[in-house]
Order: sequence, then structure tokens, then C-alpha cells
Amino acid sequence: MILDIHTHRPAPGAIVNVDPVDPVTLDRQYLYSVGLHPWNSDRVTPEALARLDTFAADPAVVAIGETGLDALHGAAIDFQQHLFDHHAELSESLRKPLIIHAVKTFPLVIAARRRHNPAMPWIIHGFRGKPQLADELLRHGFYLSVGARVNPASLAVIPSDRLLAETDDSRLPISAILSTLPVDMEQYTTLTKQIFE
Repeated sequence: MILDIHTHRPAPGAIVNVDPVDPVTLDRQYLYSVGLHPWNSDRVTPEALARLDTFAADPAVVAIGETGLDALHGAAIDFQQHLFDHHAELSESLRKPLIIHAVKTFPLVIAARRRHNPAMPWIIHGFRGKPQLADELLRHGFYLSVGARVNPASLAVIPSDRLLAETDDSRLPISAILSTLPVDMEQYTTLTKQIFE
């Protein structure tokens, strides 16, 4: 049963994020997402792309990402878009959801979704934006994942069937984060099962 859809700390019931920009191994007792983080986009090599493609097909990997676009860190935005498109294509071809990091690039991420017209869920991770941004992303079909820091006004506009939870790099347990959200646990676990299994 998946409760935590994005973490950097291995734990049961969590999807552990790994970035193949450096060589990594997967411990078979956990589930993973694999993606080249925008912050590391200036370090991407052909070998890192090959590792991404190999790991993405692994059965222990249940999602693609964390990937996305960041206007403040990493390589030039054009190169980040190229990498993001590659992840989006992997998501579709492998039928795995896409976990997205977006900083000051939401119009570009929305445009990418329109361009790709994905069948698989696209999830904005670590969402802390205003209700207006939440509304816009929801209208375009995104799921929103929240963590320890969240805009309470935005929670009021996110329907429970589009709301996910994560610990990311927080030391809080996922149970503490979930306890602050307007979700029914049975519905939540059904939602994560539909998305990730």
C-alpha cells in the first residue's frame, strides 16, 4: 500500500526517488521513481540517460521522475525541456505516472502537457502554490501532491481524488502529513493504487 508518493528516505509504503545522474542501485524491498532532476540537468551525460532508460523499465520503478523544469537552477531551460520531454515519452511508453518538479515554469509545464496529451497521470510534487494556480493545474488534468509545507487555502480547492501526499526531504512521517489533509484514508489508498499499480 503506497501512502507517500515521493520521498528521498527509503521507507515501506513510500515511493523512493532516485536520480540516475550518478550510478545507483535499487534495493528490492522498496518501490521507486526514477528521473533526472532539473537541478542536475547540467550534469546529464549519455550514460545518465542510458541509466534512466534502463531503470525506468525496472518493475520496482512505479513512476517516472522527479523531472521537470526549474527557472532558478540547472541547465538552460531549452535543455531542461528536452529532458522533460524524454521523461514524458518514457512515462507514456512504460505506462507509469510522471512526477514533476516545477519552479517558476508552470506555463511551460502546462504547454508540455497539452503537447504530449498524456494518458498517464502527471503529478506536480511539493505543491505550495496559491488556489488560483491549483485551479489552473486541475483544469489541465494534473494531480497535486503536498508535503509538510502547504498553502491551506489551496487545500480547499483540491478535490480528494486529485490530492496526493509526500514527505519529500522532510523528517516528518507521512502519517503526520496525511493527518493534516482533508482525505479519507480508504479513498486515498484506492487512489494511490489506481495511479501506481
